Amino acid sequence: MRIVQLVGALLCLLGSPAAAQVIPPPLPAPIVQILPIAPIATPPPVASTKPAPSRETAADALSEDAQEYARQFSVPIAEARSRLVAQEASVTTTDAIADAYRDRLAGIAIEHRPTYRIQVYLTGTEPVADQRVVVGSFSVPVQFRTGARVTRDRVIWAMTNRQAAIRAALRSPPGMGLDPRTGELVITIGSLDARDGIDVIRQRIEAIAGVPVQVRAVDHVDVNLAVEGGARVEGVDPGDGKRYLCTSGFAVTDGTRDAITTAAHCVDELSYRDRTGTLVALPFVAQWGWGYRDVQINASPERLEPTFFADTAKTRVRSVTGTRSRAGTRAGDFVCHRGERTGYSCAVVQLTDFAPAGDLCGGACLPTWVAVAGPTCKGGDSGSPVFTGTTALGIVKGASYRRDGSCAFYFYMAVDYLPEGWAILRLPQTPGLAGPNR
Repeated sequence: MRIVQLVGALLCLLGSPAAAQVIPPPLPAPIVQILPIAPIATPPPVASTKPAPSRETAADALSEDAQEYARQFSVPIAEARSRLVAQEASVTTTDAIADAYRDRLAGIAIEHRPTYRIQVYLTGTEPVADQRVVVGSFSVPVQFRTGARVTRDRVIWAMTNRQAAIRAALRSPPGMGLDPRTGELVITIGSLDARDGIDVIRQRIEAIAGVPVQVRAVDHVDVNLAVEGGARVEGVDPGDGKRYLCTSGFAVTDGTRDAITTAAHCVDELSYRDRTGTLVALPFVAQWGWGYRDVQINASPERLEPTFFADTAKTRVRSVTGTRSRAGTRAGDFVCHRGERTGYSCAVVQLTDFAPAGDLCGGACLPTWVAVAGPTCKGGDSGSPVFTGTTALGIVKGASYRRDGSCAFYFYMAVDYLPEGWAILRLPQTPGLAGPNR
């Protein structure tokens, strides 16, 4: 039995013994908390043969995402398709803008209402003429806004180099991120620190960071997600002897071996349960779970195809035709993920330079994570693939939950942080339908 459909999202069925974090829209704020791993409490599925999933074309994938976009933003399907094609086509333009105005750039964001447009935020007062990205008959305005307080590079430097001092100045390690629209460092805090007063904390952190600070007190809890995703993968934790359920992510290769990805906090030795119910061993290769990574690689005994489950029912797979890095991702990008607990869903990127709260990265996390708005994320979605069309973006690590259990946002590791020597398997892309290979 081929293991060609091992993809979807891999991570243990947990609320993992990692830490928690918080952040609100544009930058949710959390309360740190660690959740226990949840072992498999039900017997394994009865062996049965399921029909092989069908494969979506790039056009199919675009149409599926466009239907979800149209539903969320109340626009016609044709308009949704044009916007999503323009979203991918505009990456090279915004990359060029970021390079040209690096010494002034505070951030770049896509707006969906009242019209679809790209906003570029710059420091200083010298005006820059607006531009347009034209894709076929669809034209996207690119508008430049001046007056941002500091540059993106400066805020990222402050998060990276002043993080320890900022954490020490608060009772609970905060979430941090860059607000691309104002060029401010956003700090998300919980109720304990909020008692000191927002203005008091802002002044305290600004004195440490040396950049403008925006403080948000939000009643969220950030945690690592424990996910069962695209395909059933399971293993026994030698520490407690219990069996845990995980899910697979994107197919990868080192040029010699094919393998699947998952989150680093999954059980090391995994087996894949195929459509007949048979378990096939996936030998542990290695894991990387510090600072800016949360990824594990398990080898496949057979060659894999560059596909992943995208639909909730797991009856269809998409081929990966391209990848996009964190640097090419903008606030406001419309992206999708497929988790075993929540199925297929789409939402907009909130932050591209996010450091989760707590100690979810074997200690403090670096500001390299991408945060995406809820409302769909649950324990069991960890390791799931994040994508747009047939372009692979990243692997889900964790999420922030409100006190009522609803999802505030989730965050993922961008594909450019895969371990050295490993690359996502992909097919040649179809012009105009898949994203750029970045």
